[in-house]
Amino acid sequence: MDAELNIATAPFRDARYAPRRLDIEHRADGEMVLTNPTPYSTRFQTMTAALAHWATKTPNRVWLAERSGEGWRTITYREAHEQVEAIAGALAALGVVRLEPLLILANNGIDHALISYAAMSQRMPIAPVSPQYGLKGANPARLAMACRALKPACVYTDDAELFAEGLLQPGLAGLPVVASKNPGPRHIPFEKMLQGRREVANARPADPAKYLLTSGSTGHPKAVICSHGNISLNSAQIDACFDDPEPPLMVNSAPWSHSLGANSILHMSVHRGGTVYIDHGQPTAARFGETVRNLREISPTYQNMVPAGWMLFVDELEKDEKLARRFFEKVRVLQYGGAALGQAVADRIQAVAVRTVGEKISFASGYGATETGPTACNVHWPNEVMGLIGLPVPGTSVRLLPTAGKFDFRVKGPQITKGYLGLPERSAQAFDDQGFYILGDAARFVDPDDPQQGMIFDGRLSENFKLASGTFVGVGDLRIAAISAIGGAVTDAVVCGEGEASVGLLLYPNPRLAPLAIAEAVRKGLEAHNAQARGSGGKVARALVLPDAPDAPSGEITDKGYIAQALARQRRAGAILRLFADPPAPDVMVF
Repeated sequence: MDAELNIATAPFRDARYAPRRLDIEHRADGEMVLTNPTPYSTRFQTMTAALAHWATKTPNRVWLAERSGEGWRTITYREAHEQVEAIAGALAALGVVRLEPLLILANNGIDHALISYAAMSQRMPIAPVSPQYGLKGANPARLAMACRALKPACVYTDDAELFAEGLLQPGLAGLPVVASKNPGPRHIPFEKMLQGRREVANARPADPAKYLLTSGSTGHPKAVICSHGNISLNSAQIDACFDDPEPPLMVNSAPWSHSLGANSILHMSVHRGGTVYIDHGQPTAARFGETVRNLREISPTYQNMVPAGWMLFVDELEKDEKLARRFFEKVRVLQYGGAALGQAVADRIQAVAVRTVGEKISFASGYGATETGPTACNVHWPNEVMGLIGLPVPGTSVRLLPTAGKFDFRVKGPQITKGYLGLPERSAQAFDDQGFYILGDAARFVDPDDPQQGMIFDGRLSENFKLASGTFVGVGDLRIAAISAIGGAVTDAVVCGEGEASVGLLLYPNPRLAPLAIAEAVRKGLEAHNAQARGSGGKVARALVLPDAPDAPSGEITDKGYIAQALARQRRAGAILRLFADPPAPDVMVF
């Protein structure tokens, strides 16, 4: 490789994107509507239509793989299609097939996928809830709330012993329980479901396929109605962003209780006839070793991780040339979601890629919500700039309304939900007078003179706050900028200061670093940030490194890997008092 080759001069590996297209309608008072006119396929409009197609066209291709000892348990498209039909017949024989859902209390797994597609094929929605809800020591109120909202007809769990406390929830009392591992005396072993009489799919595009609970990070959780058509067409929209006939190969851990993992990963693999190696690692110091183990064996073509995962992975890539060569061998697109990835981390990844294979790998990101399929916008062009949310995916229109110096972001398309289960008034309120779904978020253009360069997330319209002086604080921008300036010494931050004289940060430490190294990086990074920041609303006056990682059982960090800011501020109320106390405590950094 040319010694002069570096990040600035290295070419991009071909990500196989389709041409970027954007129509812009300018309206009165600065309003704009952005539409992507690229055609997309409508041939698969139910969750099992693509599965049946690939079972015939590529019957021996592996759809899913999961760890089994030192090796992998795999299932092909033909095997999956046959077993889905058998399980569908068994569900029908149990008499549970109805509009009330199959509640799923399980980690990602092959059995989980099979029973999900079986239920959906028979017009029975599934409701996969966060596995955290049912684990020992979890707050029982969260699962109780889910049961009240969903009113399930049946339960599936991958491990009846692991989720024993959750299965005792009164809202599940008396329901049939199907268990893959450790079934109790009254449970139905999963193996028995495979003996059912095969039942062909009868679901229709408008039928509910899933009820997905919102994360609760922006309000009380609700059950979003996701139809077969919503999910299937969103996969087609994403597929149309590419000119790539090759099916994707992914190693992924995103939970199927959320729309990113369940729809953009799991169902995207079905739509494109791809393969997913199910990763049981997590983006934490204690659990990330499993992800590294998997990526030492499997070379993906598309890799999606939350920023915390990329921060851990770049450390491994930099010190292990063999791992780097395996990882960069085939990968064409790197994706992050759930939160913004710091530019410094991305640059380090690109440096390893250039050193290893002589090419940069395009970084993609997207934007949306459970209610939007989830993908409303994404970056579908070669890119190395972090923080973008991209442009509308094919067949999607975005309405941008000027509001308090920002653009209120609203969206319309075939992937948008019709509303929330059992909440007709809240469903109606979710849409504006032109039928656009209201997300409550703001966006801005990378270059106002060239909208095709894409948009940047500009914060939640409801999460930003004012200091005591009346100065406005843009939480999203400040959090991303501060984390980027500090680098890998911290994994995330909570922005605080509403009603205070200045802005403060609570910082989650990187558990792999010593406290003194973290403190040094925080001070150096925030001094550099403040030197470039404008106004008191953009500068950090105080910072406190927390003593521990975010608490997953409480929901402080979601199983998607991002911080629930409002809940974190509630849980860390004592730390916030220390942050702003006068005189400042010894462990509070003052700038």
